[in-house]
Amino acid sequence: MDFRDIARNEIKDLPVYSPGMDIDEVKRRYGVEEVIKLASNENPVGPSPLAVDAVRRAAADISLYPDGSCADLRRRLSEKLGVEPGRLLFGNGTDEIIDLIFLAFFNPGDVAVMGDPTFSSYFLSGMTVGARIVYVPLKDFGHHPEEMLNAVDGSTRALFIGTPHNPTGSICTADEFERILSGLPPQVILVWDEAYCEYVDDPEYPESIPCLERYPNLVILRTFSKIYGLAGLRVGYAVADPRVVDMLERVRPAFNVNRLAQVAALAALEDAGHLEKSREVNALGKRYLARELDRLGMRPLPTQANFILFRYDHLTGNLADRLLEKGIIVRDGAALGYPGYVRLTIGTPEQNRAVIGAIGEIIG
Repeated sequence: MDFRDIARNEIKDLPVYSPGMDIDEVKRRYGVEEVIKLASNENPVGPSPLAVDAVRRAAADISLYPDGSCADLRRRLSEKLGVEPGRLLFGNGTDEIIDLIFLAFFNPGDVAVMGDPTFSSYFLSGMTVGARIVYVPLKDFGHHPEEMLNAVDGSTRALFIGTPHNPTGSICTADEFERILSGLPPQVILVWDEAYCEYVDDPEYPESIPCLERYPNLVILRTFSKIYGLAGLRVGYAVADPRVVDMLERVRPAFNVNRLAQVAALAALEDAGHLEKSREVNALGKRYLARELDRLGMRPLPTQANFILFRYDHLTGNLADRLLEKGIIVRDGAALGYPGYVRLTIGTPEQNRAVIGAIGEIIG
């Protein structure tokens, strides 16, 4: 007998999340000096200078535990969003909040409904607690409200929807949002993941926070990892009914958001210029990549996020591997449920030109 024999049955066959190769590993393996990482949907603009300065000033206090309630960040974010502070819950990224939702509301065998393919944290977190995952195939690379609702039954505890959706970049419209909310039983939680919402420019995208008053089963997830450029510090948050927040607080680890992360997020909220610059860089890059990928025959999908999914299965070999040889890290679609595709983070103009040039060389 070894430790595997005493592990819980639910996790023995659980797949291990693979973040892909990092920059130093690519340099060592392929002997390249310069590496462009466009695999993890990070902000190519970087963090706000205000956030960097705040972290530098706070570094002298890292011998002290952080504020377990995130009081300063809670107060400022509640003002910005126009919600009561008791509607906010903070986590070590939204991944941790997804874990907390399963810990607080699921018993083994309870059902979580989600799209297929979808963001891996949804099903990995659910499988960890023994939840039963019901997958609803995407339709035209997006969620289909009626089919999602048809999958809900008496054992369902939560419905998970990412919008913009990872990895396709599609959104649910305001009409679809209302249909899902109104059609969902009140005891079933709708986890509405808006990690990329700040990048959306589609006027049909819904305003979700005003719906919290009418639908107490709505849980909205957002993050400082994407447009705010703080992925390395891990700050996510939920906006929900205070009764839901109360249950999540009961399973939240103490001091889960570190001191530097809190001060960086607080400072980032004050830098409207950084937010606007990040949106502008993304919008320009999205148009450029869509045009150039289409010219190269890659059939890119329309996207409302800071990444773009495109098809390459008419080429010989694995495009992600061939780009690694040129020092460009992208996300192979096979790991995301889309073999024959690549998910490419939208970078700076220089990075975007470099990846298009590299793909052109590979085709040539």
